[in-house]
Amino acid sequence: MNDRGTQLVDRFYADIWNRHDKSAIPKLLCADFTFRGSLGPSKVGHEEFASYVDFVHDSLGDYRCDIQDLVVSDHKAFAKMLFSGIHRKTFLGYEPTSLRVEWAGAALFTFNEGMIADLWVLGDLQGLHQLLERNRDSNM
Repeated sequence: MNDRGTQLVDRFYADIWNRHDKSAIPKLLCADFTFRGSLGPSKVGHEEFASYVDFVHDSLGDYRCDIQDLVVSDHKAFAKMLFSGIHRKTFLGYEPTSLRVEWAGAALFTFNEGMIADLWVLGDLQGLHQLLERNRDSNM
């Protein structure tokens, strides 16, 4: 599963997030996929997850997820991440600044039958809020 797990994680970020290609969701994620993202409530299933992807892309233009480190075992993977985008709509209560934001994160994947079954993401929201505040203040 190590090679398959690496491919799943790579495609998850490259296709779904970086290309905003939601047609990849049923190809990579189990039908009952569970997701706990750091920016909002937990999601279950393809439709709920797709709405979360749209929310992030709507708020942050040129949104990217870059894998900085990846460790894969038989049924799990852990990725050190960098998330970034252009703040173009109200996001986490902050008015848009058109400035780039980025924050670090960690993602724990669980695989089942060759697909992603669960994903738990923890992001550095404290650092993100501090950056959003600095960007807001510099735009005043």
